[in-house]
Amino acid sequence: MNSRQRTWLLVAASVQLSLAVTAWVNLAKRPAAEVKGPKALWAAIIAVNFIGPLSYFAFGRRRAS
Repeated sequence: MNSRQRTWLLVAASVQLSLAVTAWVNLAKRPAAEVKGPKALWAAIIAVNFIGPLSYFAFGRRRAS
């Protein structure tokens, strides 16, 4: 693996980790009534690469009224 590939791998891993941590923190602080579905299920889904955190932010939260 050359240095450019390593750089992109580190960038992608950093973005993935940042998204996951942000989603998990948001899930932990959000009341269960404001989450669509079981919080434990969303916690597991968030662990799935980029798809999990993005799915949680797009579909897992109820909008504040």
